[in-house]
Amino acid sequence: MTSSAATTARTRPTTETASIRIRLRAPSRLRNMELVLLLFACGINAVTIILVQLGAMGSVDWSLATLGFGLSILVFAMHIALRIVATNADPFILPIATVLNGLGIAMIYRLDLGDGLEGWNSAGIRQIAWTAIAITLAIVVIAVLRNHRVLQKYRFTAMFIGAALLVLPALPFFRPVNGAHIWIQLGPLSFQPAEVGKIALAVFFAGYLVTARDSLSMVGRRFLWMTFPRARDLGPILVVFFAAMVVLVWQRDLGTSLLYFGLFLVMLYVATGRASWIVLGVGLFVSGALIASQLLGYVGRRFDTWLDAFNQENYEASGGSYQLIQGMFGLANGGLIGTGLGQGRPGIVPLAESDYIIASLGEELGLIGLFAILSLYLLLVSRGFRIGFAGQDDFGRLLAVGLSFVIGLQVFIVIGGVTRVIPLTGLTTPFLAAGGSSLVANWIIVALLLRLSDTVRSEPRAVIE
Repeated sequence: MTSSAATTARTRPTTETASIRIRLRAPSRLRNMELVLLLFACGINAVTIILVQLGAMGSVDWSLATLGFGLSILVFAMHIALRIVATNADPFILPIATVLNGLGIAMIYRLDLGDGLEGWNSAGIRQIAWTAIAITLAIVVIAVLRNHRVLQKYRFTAMFIGAALLVLPALPFFRPVNGAHIWIQLGPLSFQPAEVGKIALAVFFAGYLVTARDSLSMVGRRFLWMTFPRARDLGPILVVFFAAMVVLVWQRDLGTSLLYFGLFLVMLYVATGRASWIVLGVGLFVSGALIASQLLGYVGRRFDTWLDAFNQENYEASGGSYQLIQGMFGLANGGLIGTGLGQGRPGIVPLAESDYIIASLGEELGLIGLFAILSLYLLLVSRGFRIGFAGQDDFGRLLAVGLSFVIGLQVFIVIGGVTRVIPLTGLTTPFLAAGGSSLVANWIIVALLLRLSDTVRSEPRAVIE
């Protein structure tokens, strides 16, 4: 053997060993980063609860620490599950969800202190219990779903499940809540099926658009700078549009109809790359909403309270702008740095723990605190988009973008309504607002994004990068 050949023989194993080390170190580095961020997130949540108690009561009640410690154990259990079955999962998603969920629990608990509620009668304790259930279900999803591509086989099953969950509250034996058919009341518990339904429909939309995108993107007529689809290709968007209008008319729920239609529209745009779909979709929905505001009294009242909130007649009317104005005054009272946790008066706003929790947080954390919360949402959505754009299979890309966008759109709809950017709707703020169905749905979305990110990073190209 020549010296050059011997040198090659000696260096080849070294190179292969180095390659193996890179593959082993990368997952460990990601999980270690996640561990550090989780410790920081749990520390923020603990300090937030302590500040709430000091501000509202002047002392610290350590009995709540037991429940908070239990939630931290569950979060770290999910971290351990990721180390075992999803070693390459994104390290930022879980800590962000933990902080947002913790801030929501702290504010709901603070509102309970203002109302004098304790024990299981308090919304804060119920929120902690629902958080435990939601995180447990997320761990189950991570452990059971080892490959997201399995979901593509069940796209039509997901369609039927999503449609059934959407229309379920409108059945005759379920009574409307605040005039809207969006809740199911089962004894002392209430559940909002549309929250889970959005996940099922995202799976269906992703599976459908993978097979239909060629006919929706390659043929059409060019007008100005865009290529518009043929009339016979408008079927899918018209079906979803009329379904959204049925939700608006039948269930009296503007927020859910906008959420579902917006989800399909964005996934359609990502699948085809045609901006004309956005133009057509926005035009359809705005036209439908304007027609509904003229024909349906409750939609018209929403527009009236939005456009003329300070009108005395709208302010004093049942279901008028009283809640909106109180929330705006609360935000104004918070100013730049807020009144301090436990120091404001967020309880005077109706539904401060659910629909208006952003106004409650804005009053006590100020504009700076709200910007920090919005930055967390922005980072969460951007990580989801990054997972989608880095994926190599079309179904996974569409699903990641759809699940991320639905969180971002829901945040925009809620905060836009509270700040009078758009008409107020009845959606919940992801992870923050009180409600078990919202927590369960959004933690499942977190689990799915983590599974998708693990698949993307496990691919050879992602490992090299």
